[in-house]
Amino acid sequence: MEATPQPGTVRPGGRTARVREAVFQAAGDVLAEKGFDALDLAEIARIAGVGKTTVYRRWGTAGALAADLLDDMAEQSLPRARTGSVDDDLRANARLVVKTLTDPRQGRLFKALIAASLCDEQAARALHRFYAVRISEWAGCVTDAVGRGELPEGLDAHRVIANVSAPLYYALLNTGAALDDAAADRAAAAALAAARAGIA
Repeated sequence: MEATPQPGTVRPGGRTARVREAVFQAAGDVLAEKGFDALDLAEIARIAGVGKTTVYRRWGTAGALAADLLDDMAEQSLPRARTGSVDDDLRANARLVVKTLTDPRQGRLFKALIAASLCDEQAARALHRFYAVRISEWAGCVTDAVGRGELPEGLDAHRVIANVSAPLYYALLNTGAALDDAAADRAAAAALAAARAGIA
């Protein structure tokens, strides 16, 4: 007997893709404007212009919807840079993080999703998957640099990339320090220095 899928785990196609897109747009807007506590499925259905029953049947809970939204964001994210220089690649990674976190909508959306991950297990797992996908995408910059002789062998490429974004998320969530290109460049330079020293 085939197992029944959990709400929010089936990827639709064809006509239902339009429903999914409308719901994600509405959910993202609500998260960015009001936070996770305001993510009510009935209200999302109303805003998206779709049937309430459809939304409840597909996602079931606000956490499942937030998790599916995060998975979609990971799939839609831009591919990594391929500049031929590890300095430029890591700087591009850091600047993309800053651009995302300072975007009027995306920045607030990420804060809401991070908050959701602290109180909802599905959202937490999705956030972990999101970062794993993005770090894996950009880890190729490090392995390419090792192959070119720019970085020492034996590095944990995923850790190097995590080191780029970590201080930027720390500034966003803890210190309130300015997030700009200068901050991005400092984060990339620090991660690169650690990698060159073989610390990562």
